[in-house]
Amino acid sequence: MQQPTSEAGEFEPRIVSAQPAATAVIRGTVEMADLESFFDHSFTTLPQAIAAQGANITGPAFGLYHGEVADPVDIEVGFPIDRQVEPQGDVVPSTLPAGRVARMTHAGAFDGLSVSWERLSTWVDEQGLVPAGFLWEVYVTEPSPDMNPDDLRVELNVPLRD
Repeated sequence: MQQPTSEAGEFEPRIVSAQPAATAVIRGTVEMADLESFFDHSFTTLPQAIAAQGANITGPAFGLYHGEVADPVDIEVGFPIDRQVEPQGDVVPSTLPAGRVARMTHAGAFDGLSVSWERLSTWVDEQGLVPAGFLWEVYVTEPSPDMNPDDLRVELNVPLRD
């Protein structure tokens, strides 16, 4: 499937300057086979916990992967928020970091994500850039059971060392 193009070049790898964002997350070490249920649990629990503390969600959900993406994976799933939250059950405060980030947008079903990640990783290597050792995905389009998978958009982010 050919990636769509846009004037902003969002589907092409590029370097951006990310701003820090306060987040509320659930973090865990999760077997790949259990990842979907971990996301489902997180997406059910987080909005209630955030609202209970009077905070507001300010953007789409994300998954931040610490270290190598291997089985099991060290991940935090969360939302950016307008103010810091206190720990509540599984929910803890965190931050999406600031700094230089290699970014591109994946278009299409989740089963094509690995190809897009490989494309971004290859581009980072070709530019002589050094990844910081973690990465995150922003789920720009909220998935739903009745949607066309081709309509999904996921922003891929690889923080870079200076």
